[in-house]
Amino acid sequence: MNLILLGPPGAGKGTQAERLCDAFNLVQLSTGDMLREEVKSGSELGRTAKEIMERGDLVPDDLMIAMIAGRIDTGNGGDGVILDGFPRTTAQAEALDAMLVEKGLKIDRVVQITVDEDAVVERISGRFSCAECGAGYHDSFKQPKQEGVCDNCGATEFNRRADDNAETVRSRLEAYREQTAPILPYYEGRGSLQAVDGMGSIDDVFGRIKAAIKGV
Repeated sequence: MNLILLGPPGAGKGTQAERLCDAFNLVQLSTGDMLREEVKSGSELGRTAKEIMERGDLVPDDLMIAMIAGRIDTGNGGDGVILDGFPRTTAQAEALDAMLVEKGLKIDRVVQITVDEDAVVERISGRFSCAECGAGYHDSFKQPKQEGVCDNCGATEFNRRADDNAETVRSRLEAYREQTAPILPYYEGRGSLQAVDGMGSIDDVFGRIKAAIKGV
């Protein structure tokens, strides 16, 4: 089973991808992570990608497809993959499909996690973490049991990510919409797109995703 998981920042996409990997023995392929790994390994593909990125250019689609193809060939012991961060354009989606067809494979389901954007802004902009151990907290949903003291390690210093503010989050949501909108009609036309309500508990959302991929 090969999936594409779409979702804006704060939709819980990473958490759901982990659960799907565990439940169905899938391998998550994050193109950003893969690029960094290829560059670090010094592979031919990695060296080419590094030169392109150092020039400030975008890594071309054919290089991204080659990288994904290589990971699929390796298999990593999984029964399929979850693609994260790719494709973002119709051209990329078409190139991905063409590569998979050559391998006798296909994208079985594209799961779009939909969320209430105001709730996402609150969810992300309220996050903070312990500066010592990294334990996560939230202004509204998870304050330390003792004000100013980490539940986990007792430290008293906390951090907030610079980009975890309402203005930046809304910009990231807008960018996601612009990047994702073009590929939705492509997959909808192939009958593989399934929207899932991303609001509610992690278990609730996971149950909806499992229902969306049932029978694949």
